[in-house]
Amino acid sequence: MGRRGGSLRGVRSLVLGLALPALLSVSAAGCGKGSGHPARGSVPATSATSAVSASSASAAHDTELCARIVAHWSRAVLDSGTYGDYQSMGLSNGQYEILRDVVDAARAVKRRQGAAAADKLIDRRARRACAERYRHGAPSGGPWR
Repeated sequence: MGRRGGSLRGVRSLVLGLALPALLSVSAAGCGKGSGHPARGSVPATSATSAVSASSASAAHDTELCARIVAHWSRAVLDSGTYGDYQSMGLSNGQYEILRDVVDAARAVKRRQGAAAADKLIDRRARRACAERYRHGAPSGGPWR
């Protein structure tokens, strides 16, 4: 029995002795700068910057989406003269508040300066209000805000 256990121990040592240096050389090659690509599973040095960029990109996307949908519905409300349900418009409660402010201002401008001036005001006010709303990313207070 001693002999059998001894031979298995020798085989294990041989396998580990050959496999370990090969494994280390492969992992060291993957960590090198030669390929220009990070090794699989490694974190790029710019991960913190990427997270900030992704957050900024998301806020910019949310701002643009908000401005477009608020401007669209502001024009529809201005032309119809009545407000609809914010949920049927696909707006959050906060976006609906922006819409009401924009439409109120646009109505006054339309009476004084005409439809073209009101149209420009809608774009400008919606963009500004949505940028303020999303300046720090998505607003808190639940999805309806």
